[in-house]
Amino acid sequence: MSQSYGPNPGSRDDMIGVLRSAVEAGVTFFDTAEVYGPFVNEELVGEALQPIRDQVVIATKFGWRIESGTSVGLNSRPEQIRRVAEENRAANQSLVDHVKNLADAKSVTPGQIALAWLLAQQPWIVPVPGTRRTARLQENAAATQVALSADEHADLDALASRIGAHGDRYGEYHLGLVGR
Repeated sequence: MSQSYGPNPGSRDDMIGVLRSAVEAGVTFFDTAEVYGPFVNEELVGEALQPIRDQVVIATKFGWRIESGTSVGLNSRPEQIRRVAEENRAANQSLVDHVKNLADAKSVTPGQIALAWLLAQQPWIVPVPGTRRTARLQENAAATQVALSADEHADLDALASRIGAHGDRYGEYHLGLVGR
C-alpha cells in the first residue's frame, strides 16, 4: 500500500480499513516487505492486523540494504525490474484473450479466472494479489467461489503449456537472486 501501486488512494485509516475488510472477506494471508516505504507498509499491516493477529499469517520479505530510508543494496522497486517488452506482450495475447473469453462466459473478471486457476493447481500454491481498494480485494476474494470445470482447467493448463509466458519477470541480476 505504500510503494508500487502509484499514489495512495486514501488515508492511513482507509488503508487499515482495506486490510481489515480483507479479513472480513476471508483473507488470512498477508504479504509485505521492509522495502515498501521503507518499513511503512510493515508498520501499517502490523497496526491494522494487531487486534486479530492470531487469526492471520503475515509474511514479510527482507534482505534489502536500507540506509537513511534508502535501499542501497538489493533493489526490488518496479522501475528496476525489466518489464515485459512489446513483442512478449503480443506473444502472450492469445492466453490473455482466452482467459478474458472464459471470464466473460462466467460473468467474472479475468483476474478471478487467473486466481481460480492458480488456487486449483496445488493446495500449497498461494497466490498473492496486491490491492489497495476494498472493491478489488472483494473481487479477488470472490475468486475462491469461481468454479472451473475439469475441461476448463485442463484447457487453461494446455494453453499455458503450449504458449507459456513470454518475457523475463526479472532482469538478469535480480533473476540471479531468485532461489538463493
